[in-house]
Amino acid sequence: MEKKTKRWIAVDIATFAVGVIGLNVLAYNHARAMMHFTTGGDRTSKLEALSFLQKARALLLGVNIPRPTDHRSPSYLAADCRDLKINGTNSVTLDAWYCDRGESTPLVILFHGYSVDKTSLLAEAHAFLELGTSVMLVDFRGSGGSSESYTTIGVRESDDVAAVVRFSKQNLTHSSIVLFGQSMGAVAILRSMQEHSTQPDAVILEAVFDTMLNTVRNRFRAMRIPSFLSAQLLVFWGGRQLGFDGFRHNPVDYALSVHCPSLFMHGRDDPHARVGEGRRVFDAVPSRKEFVMFDSIGHESYVEAHPTEWRAAVEQWIRIAENESMQATPYEI
Repeated sequence: MEKKTKRWIAVDIATFAVGVIGLNVLAYNHARAMMHFTTGGDRTSKLEALSFLQKARALLLGVNIPRPTDHRSPSYLAADCRDLKINGTNSVTLDAWYCDRGESTPLVILFHGYSVDKTSLLAEAHAFLELGTSVMLVDFRGSGGSSESYTTIGVRESDDVAAVVRFSKQNLTHSSIVLFGQSMGAVAILRSMQEHSTQPDAVILEAVFDTMLNTVRNRFRAMRIPSFLSAQLLVFWGGRQLGFDGFRHNPVDYALSVHCPSLFMHGRDDPHARVGEGRRVFDAVPSRKEFVMFDSIGHESYVEAHPTEWRAAVEQWIRIAENESMQATPYEI
């Protein structure tokens, strides 16, 4: 009887060990698939839109995310728009479209979200041009015309933000610099302000998440799959593969380093970056700030869904960026 008990204990331990190893292998493969772009194949649909069998397949085999590219020319944005090549860190080359509307205009630099390229922000760029600003649309590393084939969900992309702002201040002449970021782009801006002391005149941030762990949890929740342990392992292995600590990649902490006027915008129904998470980041900012929420929209383009409200909020914030006296004493609207 004692031998049988020991045998069953050994079997249980072996089964547990195999389960732990298997779960880590799955998490490692998923993290790699989410952060390393492929060179072909069809992109996996949004996970929350998949059927049960498709979700099971994605969980077992991972997702496929081809490298985000777009072959349109800068003239698609505006006739006088031109292409720029900007040197980033560690031999990274960044591609950007630049529309110069004159030295007296503010320059709005736009940074896109996860697994897309700069053309995902064409609607926002057109709106800024209509408001009379100059515009620069930037491809993060791994996307569009920039070098590399990976993403770090805002960690290394913060280096790209710093490089672009530095280039703009050294080579371009404008009345002010406003940074616009959507989702991962917003996170990269916040991290750049902490890690590189990047100093724009104002920031406009859409759909920002508060911690890396929470945004990964949200993706499991969107699929209606328990996130406990799986989310933690995904964050751990994602960071290990690309040399950073995913548990310390927290925009709510970066926000403490923001000392310029800050406009936050958020969709009430966003499943990937929940409103409460965006408010946490907003609350942590010590400088002048405003929080605008849009109804009946999730992780999508606000300017396309709510053009009038979006333009009103953004236009006001551009005027604030232009007024240096209003930056001197931080306060909240």
